[in-house]
Amino acid sequence: MSAPIVECVPNFSEGRDARRVEAIVSAMRVEGVRLLDWSLDADHNRSVVTVAGEPQAVVEAAVRGAGKAVELIDLNRQQGEHPRIGAADVIPFVPVSGIKLEQCVLLARQAGLEIWRRFGVPVYFYEAAAARPDRANLEDVRRGQFEGLRDVVRKEPARRPDLGGPGLHPTAGACAVGARKFLISYNIQFDSGDVAMARAIAREIRANSGGLKGVKAMGMLAHGRAQLALNISDFEATPMSQIHGAVSRLAQRHKTVPVEGEVIGLIPEAACERDSEWMRQLVGFDPAAKVLERRLRAPLRWPGEN
Repeated sequence: MSAPIVECVPNFSEGRDARRVEAIVSAMRVEGVRLLDWSLDADHNRSVVTVAGEPQAVVEAAVRGAGKAVELIDLNRQQGEHPRIGAADVIPFVPVSGIKLEQCVLLARQAGLEIWRRFGVPVYFYEAAAARPDRANLEDVRRGQFEGLRDVVRKEPARRPDLGGPGLHPTAGACAVGARKFLISYNIQFDSGDVAMARAIAREIRANSGGLKGVKAMGMLAHGRAQLALNISDFEATPMSQIHGAVSRLAQRHKTVPVEGEVIGLIPEAACERDSEWMRQLVGFDPAAKVLERRLRAPLRWPGEN
């Protein structure tokens, strides 16, 4: 029987200083953990790292990455298009093989406790790891972002962290730690700079507005174009080609079209639709580098590794 493999995809609130992000990634190097992907986005001012491996080793890697982010990132000086409440903003644990979601919940709780104990950063638990039903959705946890949450936690007990607090860390904010199924982070660029158009499409397509199941979306300006940033939490119920088709139809109403797409992090083999328009529009998509199962067999070298 093969050893269990868990994935962790921490998101850090730094996407412009490559040296800082490299230092955070380097801090996550732990025996038994494979580095699968890491990327920076200057407009979002955010970086996403994907690691996988033996569960306890992955927990330690995530905690160390959070600690380095606390050391290097000051949210009082950080700005970007992406919502955030923490330097180590989001740390989700995802079952890959030989492990269940319920076990990932325990890993998330363990990681959260260590982040608070070691670095004094309060923690919110979300998705399957949520300690309260009103914190299952990450959007609810991050409401108000760092600045708004910092002011409200001392006044409203309902907004206080699950661990630590009641106040946030003065520079690193708070950390949302969770357990979830595989999520695909997918951005669509339009042939337009009209952010209002992208936001209108986001409202129509996201699940909480009556749109597509398992789809979260927000419109923003990135790389000088209107962008639709999507998180797809159930690609089996709502295939990627269905999402792209719906976005294309909505874009036609606004007299624009999707022109490029990008996947942030990795996607599972089961989500790949080789002859679909959404995959044809992906920029720089290399299956050997971006498909989870393939990257597990050939992980990246850690920064500084010979």
